[in-house]
Amino acid sequence: MRGLTNYHLSCCVNTLLQTLSATWEVADVLERWETGGVRGDSHSVPLQLKNVLAAMRSDSPQHVPHRDFLHCLDRNCVRLNTQHDADEVFLSILNFVQQQMDDKTLALEIQDLYKISVETHLRCLDCSSVQTRSSYLLSLPLHIKEDHNSLESCISSFLEEQELRDINRCFCAQCGTKTPSKQGVKLLSLPHILCVHLKRFRSSRVYTRKLDCRVSFPETFDFSEIVRDAFSTDFAQNECKYTLYAVVVHSGYAMYGHYTAFIRHRTNQRWFYADDSHIQQASWEEVQKTYGGRYSDTAYMLMYRRGSKEGGQQPELSS
Repeated sequence: MRGLTNYHLSCCVNTLLQTLSATWEVADVLERWETGGVRGDSHSVPLQLKNVLAAMRSDSPQHVPHRDFLHCLDRNCVRLNTQHDADEVFLSILNFVQQQMDDKTLALEIQDLYKISVETHLRCLDCSSVQTRSSYLLSLPLHIKEDHNSLESCISSFLEEQELRDINRCFCAQCGTKTPSKQGVKLLSLPHILCVHLKRFRSSRVYTRKLDCRVSFPETFDFSEIVRDAFSTDFAQNECKYTLYAVVVHSGYAMYGHYTAFIRHRTNQRWFYADDSHIQQASWEEVQKTYGGRYSDTAYMLMYRRGSKEGGQQPELSS
């Protein structure tokens, strides 16, 4: 693994680059991209991402050109010398890839790695009419309670039906007005890479605060065992098992803090801790300390890969 120096408050992007490097499927797609005709390369996020990921995978002793990537993001309004939200920057990078790659087939391949296809049902409580809409997410945003949570309980809550009343009422075409309703989500398909966003920040009119409450998460889990009735009738995937391979960690407070990452190595399956330029071997027990509660370093984003095997090897799980 290659460390990345902190350059103008770049810990957020450094951490995301470590997770993207561990998501080798992204670099594999970018390597197939013919970039000879790309114009304005200093403004092209996917081109600079391709370069930096290739350098991070290289055995060459030369420095990793992540500064070029950082300046490229700055030209695309993800500013240097600014505290950023990791999930927002992650989604921005994926959006830039879609917008700026001239090979739209490959761009869609990268998007499809993360795409969670869902079907939203909105049932009017006055006339019982149902509106259905299909959409997709690139990360799974999970609300957490100010108490003890688990990944499984957060996913279940996300997929539960919610009653919408008062200011949350929705327009019903059948009734011709806003009415109380129930909204539910069904899964149409699960992605190869499941990015989970633990929503630890709460905003009010006065300030934003961070929730350090406990959120436990497993090294492996089976989606079908958590929410058996959350799948659409059109859901056709057989494999729903996921293995954790990266954790984005936030330490500090809402208005100022620091990002680091735990990464599972592709070859030897060991955990490593990446803090900007510093890389050290870690353990699953150290990853578990990011659950929150007792420690201020809390997991903020989780990266899971579908299937129980990584890189053709069975991971040695310690839990």
